[in-house]
Amino acid sequence: MDNHPAIRILLADDHEIVRKGIRDFLEEETDLCVVAEAADGEQALHLMVELRPDVAVLDIQMPRLTGIQVAEKGRTICPDVRVLILTAYDYDPYVFAALRSGASGYILKTARSHELAQAVRTVYNGGSALDPQVTRKVVEHMTSGSPYSRGEGMIEHPSEREMEVLRLVVHGLSNRDIADKMGISHRTVQGHLANLFGKMAVNSRTEAALLAIKLGWISLDEMA
Repeated sequence: MDNHPAIRILLADDHEIVRKGIRDFLEEETDLCVVAEAADGEQALHLMVELRPDVAVLDIQMPRLTGIQVAEKGRTICPDVRVLILTAYDYDPYVFAALRSGASGYILKTARSHELAQAVRTVYNGGSALDPQVTRKVVEHMTSGSPYSRGEGMIEHPSEREMEVLRLVVHGLSNRDIADKMGISHRTVQGHLANLFGKMAVNSRTEAALLAIKLGWISLDEMA
């Protein structure tokens, strides 16, 4: 029997009936618990700060603040809250803006209930969760030199140790798993990631992984 506490979730969507459906899906899982709901972005940000949920599941199109704005502001105010964007839109600018905001995942509302539940677990554990349709779109952009790319001259190449961490990030390992695999502390992993984000001018693990693919540091096979 798993005695770990349930993952605490904030759910934000401006349509009540949609929130109810998503909540019902999530709470079918014994390890997930929706602790609060928000009907607009300002309320979502307020609840993120007040309740410090483990994961905030945010729609993009909401009154007052968009889900992307909430993710960006939340990254500064309560960086320990993981953000999963759940939306009907796979519009390119939304996808890339969400990744730049520091969101740990981007899932479409066409996802099945178990896929959504697994995405919540993934971001909670420090990983990145992208809808397969979104992943294809992002990889196409990253490999074609389209928007969201950066000139290689603007990037400082990571150290050998930082590259080892980056490879494990690409494989989807959480900070804790990386620490265990490398035989270092969780705090040291966080330090390596902070250095990576600074050198690569990115704000999230997902963005770092995708930029590493774009720059050819890591092969596409390592995204599997």
